[in-house]
Amino acid sequence: MPKAATVEELLKSGAHFGHLTRRWNPKMKEFIFMPRNGIHIIDLKKSHKYLQEALDEVTKLARAGKTILFVGTKKQAQEIVKTEAIRCGMPFITHRWLGGMLTNFSTVRKSISRMEEIEQMKSDGTFEELTKKEGLMLEREQEKLEQTLGGIANMTRLPGAIFVIDTIKENIAMNEAVKLNIPIVAMIDTNSDPDIPDHIIPANDDSARTLQLVTGLIADAIIEGNAEREALKEEELMEEAAQEARSESSADESDEELSVKDAASPSKRRKRRRRKEDSDSDKSDPEKDASEELEPQDAAEKTESKESSESDDSPAESDGTSKEKETK
Repeated sequence: MPKAATVEELLKSGAHFGHLTRRWNPKMKEFIFMPRNGIHIIDLKKSHKYLQEALDEVTKLARAGKTILFVGTKKQAQEIVKTEAIRCGMPFITHRWLGGMLTNFSTVRKSISRMEEIEQMKSDGTFEELTKKEGLMLEREQEKLEQTLGGIANMTRLPGAIFVIDTIKENIAMNEAVKLNIPIVAMIDTNSDPDIPDHIIPANDDSARTLQLVTGLIADAIIEGNAEREALKEEELMEEAAQEARSESSADESDEELSVKDAASPSKRRKRRRRKEDSDSDKSDPEKDASEELEPQDAAEKTESKESSESDDSPAESDGTSKEKETK
């Protein structure tokens, strides 16, 4: 997370100077340290605290891929806002805020398309076919559009948040953002209403040094958030690549197992074939089966015949014996 400017750095930049005491907003009482020489002095400890919270929120928004629109049309803020917005790759408004720039964004996009159309006419040679008066009128139209909308030419949809310098001067932008529920991060001076922005930075919004310090920190927070988002994308890609590698490895292992099974399968097939041949041969020799079934029966019949013959011989022997006894 980006670090907020220290109290000493804020003090050196003149962030503690507020407006005249007679121009203050009573809602800013908790952010005022004390009045001095008719000027309210801002409590820089609270400025440091709220600046850190704002930077954390901006980093979070940038990490989520949100667009943050920089708005600062006061003279001392224009160049600073433009430079820092370009540095962090965000859209900006540094001249007059057109009514409906957010609430009627589709019409604004048409004006941007017109500006791009004129630029295309210059590049493809169409301008040379126009009269001098027509060319001059188109150039003036382009300059006007470029001045007002040039900073948001690449903004194809509503921003995810806006960063505002001087909520009093940019009240139209504030109202449109509130209407569309667009988060607002704003520098507020002692004459501002702290209840309107979602995230406030109590500080002197008229000092160029303070504006440079705070706006630069906001840009740094956006750059850091974008870097974190890219790092997360790289981690996700690496994780996906690792997952694919694991899947391919498991697939290769499965193929190896199948190849081993296939290598072992011929012997199994031969065994199954032999068993099948044996069973088929048994089925194909019914006489053998019948003889095997008859053998026990023949043996039984022979035994019975033998026993019967023996029984037939025994009475004869007994009769002979009796006759011998009688003769004696």
